[in-house]
Amino acid sequence: MEVRVFVLITAMAAACCAITGGAAAATTTASRLTGLRVHLTHVDAHGNYSKQQLLQRAARRSHHRMSRLVARTTGVPMSSTSSSKATAGSGADLQVPVHAGNGEFLMDLSIGTPAVAYSAIVDTGSDLVWTQCKPCVDCFKQPTPVFDPSSSSTYAAVPCSSASCSDLPTSTCTKASRCGYTYTYGDSSSTQGVLGTETFTLSKSKLPGVVFGCGDTNEGDGFSQGAGLVGLGRGPLSLVAQLGLEKFSYCLTSLDDTKKSPLLLGSLAEISAKSVQTTPLIKNPTQPSFYYVTLKAITVGSTWITLPASAFAVQDDGTGGVIVDSGTSITYLEVQGYRALKKAFAAQMSLPAADGSGVGLDLCFKVPAKGVDQVEVPKLVFHFDGGADLDLPAENYMVVDGGSGALCLTVMGSRGLSIIGNFQQQNFQFVYDVKQDTLSFAPVQCNEL
Repeated sequence: MEVRVFVLITAMAAACCAITGGAAAATTTASRLTGLRVHLTHVDAHGNYSKQQLLQRAARRSHHRMSRLVARTTGVPMSSTSSSKATAGSGADLQVPVHAGNGEFLMDLSIGTPAVAYSAIVDTGSDLVWTQCKPCVDCFKQPTPVFDPSSSSTYAAVPCSSASCSDLPTSTCTKASRCGYTYTYGDSSSTQGVLGTETFTLSKSKLPGVVFGCGDTNEGDGFSQGAGLVGLGRGPLSLVAQLGLEKFSYCLTSLDDTKKSPLLLGSLAEISAKSVQTTPLIKNPTQPSFYYVTLKAITVGSTWITLPASAFAVQDDGTGGVIVDSGTSITYLEVQGYRALKKAFAAQMSLPAADGSGVGLDLCFKVPAKGVDQVEVPKLVFHFDGGADLDLPAENYMVVDGGSGALCLTVMGSRGLSIIGNFQQQNFQFVYDVKQDTLSFAPVQCNEL
C-alpha cells in the first residue's frame, strides 16, 4: 500500500508557536473557566530563517526535549545538549498572546495587583505553574521584569499544611512555615522557591487564587525564552486542573500554513468531525503529568508491525510507554519498534539513501531529478488501543531538507520512552478528556476550525 506525495513540507517549522485568541472566561476561581479559545501561529515563519535553518532548529529542539523527557522517566541524565525546559460562568472574550519558546509555546500572562506582564513556556509535560521572583538568589535573564510579590496586594504565601503543598513531588517547610519547593527537570535545569497564590490575568479576565511557584533560584538555558512555565499536564497543580477544566483540544495547521491553529479549553473542546477515533489515556503513577496512550501496532505500506508490549508498555519502574506531546516535533519510538519501522520503510522506498545528519534526521532519501512530487512513499498508520487508527497523510511524516534536497522521515528511535510528536498531529484535532481519561482525534482542516 503506497501513497503518492502531492504536498511535502519543505521545512519543519518549530513546534513552538505564538498564541492569540478570544474566549468565554470566568472572573473568579470558584467558577473558573468554562471555555477558552486561543490561537497558535508558527513564530519561526517570521524569523527570516532559511528552509535549512527551520528544519535544523526544529529537529534540535525536538531532540533536546526528547532527551529531557526520557531522562525524567528513566532517572538517567542525558547528554549535555538536553533541553532546559520542563518538567466560570460566562465572561469577557480573552486575547491570550503566546510566542515561540525553545521547543515550547510561550503564553503571555499578567500576575498580581497591579498586574505585571510576563511570558512563560507552556508545557504539556509538566504541572507546576511558576515564574521568577524577587529577591533573586540565582535567576536567568528574562525578557520581562522579574515578579516582585511584595509589590502585589493579592499575593499570599502557601503554608506547609496546605493540600497544594502536598501535591508537589517534593516539598520543604521554611522557617516561616511556608511551602518550599524544588522542581527539577530531566536535564538538571530546575526552579526553587516557595508556593504562593496570586491573581493571574489572561487579557482582561482575572483569575484569583492560582497556585504558582515563586522561584528565587532557577537554572536552565532553555528557560530564558520566557520568565517561567505554565504546566498543562495531568497533575493537580497544572493550570488545566486548577481551572477545573475537564478537557482541552488543539488542532495544528500544516507547518507551512500561515493561518493560525486553534487551542480549545473546557466546554469548547469538542470535535464536530464524524470520523472520530478514541483511545484510552492511561496513567503512569511515577509520571502522573504525561498523557500516555497504548500504541499496539504500526502499518508501513504493506507491512504490519506488531509492537512488543515489553518495549512499549509502561513498566513497573515507570519507564517505557508512549506519550502524546504537543511540544515535541518529531515522533520517537522505542528502538525495537523503530528498527522494524525503518527497515520496512527503507525496503518499500525506490530511492537511494541520503545522509540526514546535517538536519538531525535519521532516515533520508535522495530525491530524483524529476522532483519530489512524483515520489511515492509507504503509507504510515499508528494503531492504538480501542481500535483508534491515526492514518497519516504523507506530509505529516515526510519533509524535504531545503539544503540538501533530501526527503526525510520525521520518526526516530529512542530508549526509555516513546513520543508521538506534533509534526504527526498536524491537521488532526486532538481532544484530551481528563475527566473520562480518553484521547480522541479526527482529521480536520485546522485552518477552517
